[in-house]
Amino acid sequence: MSALRRNSDWRRWTVAVTGMNAIPDNPGPGLAVARCLSASNAFRGRIVGLGYDALDPGLYHDGICCAAHLLPYPSAGAEALAERLSQIAEMEKIDAIIPCLDAELTNFDAVAVALTRAGLRTFLPAGAALAARAKDRLTDLCQRLGIACPETRLVADPAFFDRPDDWGWDYPLVVKGLYYDARVAYDRDMARAALRAIAAQWGYPVLVQRFVRGHEVNLAGLGDGQGGLMGPVMMRKQALTDKGKAWAGIAIADRKLERLAERLVRALRWRGPLEVEALVGDDGELRLLEINPRFPAWIYLSHGVGRNLPELQLRLMAKEALPALPPPRPGTLFIRQAEERIVALEDYASLTTTGSLTRGAATATQRAAA
Repeated sequence: MSALRRNSDWRRWTVAVTGMNAIPDNPGPGLAVARCLSASNAFRGRIVGLGYDALDPGLYHDGICCAAHLLPYPSAGAEALAERLSQIAEMEKIDAIIPCLDAELTNFDAVAVALTRAGLRTFLPAGAALAARAKDRLTDLCQRLGIACPETRLVADPAFFDRPDDWGWDYPLVVKGLYYDARVAYDRDMARAALRAIAAQWGYPVLVQRFVRGHEVNLAGLGDGQGGLMGPVMMRKQALTDKGKAWAGIAIADRKLERLAERLVRALRWRGPLEVEALVGDDGELRLLEINPRFPAWIYLSHGVGRNLPELQLRLMAKEALPALPPPRPGTLFIRQAEERIVALEDYASLTTTGSLTRGAATATQRAAA
């Protein structure tokens, strides 16, 4: 990967954002991250969308992304990612990259040193921290830190669902993929169907978690890599899609959740964005459900409450002294909407045949007018 000239002013960077698969019932976070940068009063740079499928909707949002490019799927490995990023970086003169999908982070971690040498800034968790928060190792992390979490098991044999009471479990159960997807199963047939569907899409291992009644609370923030948690924004889900994703949520102030996140970030010396998902049980106990190693799809709420976390990440990348953040505004609500975008056939053809779609510079002023 050839070296690019560094531009120290983050306000005028060209920033590549992955995860532009903003499908309505299970959106990737990339478009929401790009919207945050687009809405920033300080950022005047360009945004380049990166996706894995020519039908990723965010790639066609010409009011936000000045260009779009396809990446090789994460299963192609780190070398293929590095080669493709080198091509895109040469075309777009990219200054920074914000990966937004769990499944790609291992490859990004593997090429992080090469990206840095080439002048491409990232702000990623260390490989050890990334592995320690993986869903199949989360119970070990919780036990080590004395944090409550629902009991979880790896399951490969559907026969487990015939007699879960052999393990002292009962329905409903939560069936989860290692990277994505979680489904509540109320009987054996639903559990078997969930295992088959998740394994077919995401592979094994599949996890089964004891169901706990309560309500979910989430926190998004940035780890500074030294044990500090920057700019936490919290919300409680108000409405869910069929896949359990937040369709609406409300900003909250929850000191117990914030202390839990601070403890995790300090223990892992987390660097970069993260989302802490937790559940307040009907018994009042706070239990950790997941640590997602990137911004969540609801991150636009951070702009709504006055803490634009993607903008904050660019400041951290530039090693700029951070401004004093205003307190988040509890009670601020987000409601996600679905809309159709009109796409020229030649744009779709360009992505499918060349893997790239360039429209020219879309500055913050142009984006504001779109």
